[in-house]
Amino acid sequence: MKHCILSLITALLFIESAAAQSQEIHLWPGKAPGSESWSVPESVTTSPAGDRTISNVSDPTLTVFLPDPANATGAGIVIAPGGALRLLGFDNEGVKVARWLNSKGIAAFVLKYRTLQAAPAGGQGRGAAPVGARGGAAAPRQEMEIRNANANPEPEDKALAEVLRMGVADAQEALKLVRRNSTAWRVDPTRVGIMGFSAGGGVAIGTALAERSDASPDFLISLYGPSLMDVNVPANAPPLFIAVGATHFNVTNGCLALFAAWKAAGKPAELHIYDQVSAGFGMSKRGLPVDGWTDRLHEWLVARKITTSR
Repeated sequence: MKHCILSLITALLFIESAAAQSQEIHLWPGKAPGSESWSVPESVTTSPAGDRTISNVSDPTLTVFLPDPANATGAGIVIAPGGALRLLGFDNEGVKVARWLNSKGIAAFVLKYRTLQAAPAGGQGRGAAPVGARGGAAAPRQEMEIRNANANPEPEDKALAEVLRMGVADAQEALKLVRRNSTAWRVDPTRVGIMGFSAGGGVAIGTALAERSDASPDFLISLYGPSLMDVNVPANAPPLFIAVGATHFNVTNGCLALFAAWKAAGKPAELHIYDQVSAGFGMSKRGLPVDGWTDRLHEWLVARKITTSR
């Protein structure tokens, strides 16, 4: 009888976990502060491989993915997909990552943070692509000069600066939300970190550079995501993990600068630079050493005692 009761409890917990995986939570009551007037509708496109890309996000949310309770390690990670602050690679740099983390017993939370609104057709404005990307003759690309580990390619774009600030605020709200629900989601509130891809890495880094609070990450993971703001490493800076391609234009040097800033401040950091890789690799497989970045990340999480080797 005792065995049957334990089996029933385990089954109910698993059902609860599965239900939570489909749970999408709005981060803010009502409209998100600062973007109340945004009116461009959110748009979702799907690639031939079935991966979703989301643009014109004005209502930020957090989607919960919980591991089987029997395998849960207590670690939790908020995931910020990339997309130049103009869109979000929601599956390849979000949902697929969450499912991999779940397989390692780690709770995952995919953040749909605010993105720049699309400009009117043929015009500039909020969300418009940089001039060099709109066609016509363009000067040969040059690596940008990175100062204070700030690799923002458009530092004078006021709309981009505004949405970066909002993205960081959304990420901070997500971290607070995870800690508030730590008991229900079986997460240790002292082992809640953030992982960002590309511009999502810039958003994640912003949470670590902000003043210490319950919205601060306990660890920071950047996948080809340099800082998009000046880096003044705080005294309580969390351990940092970086993985990037060797020839990712501007981004590689930005990640090197971020690592150097952490190192100069005497804070723990690990950096992996993969040969034969340029732009973001996400969860796609290329038949190259970069395919093992998830293994390296898990080893780092175990070595830092953030999770266990399940």
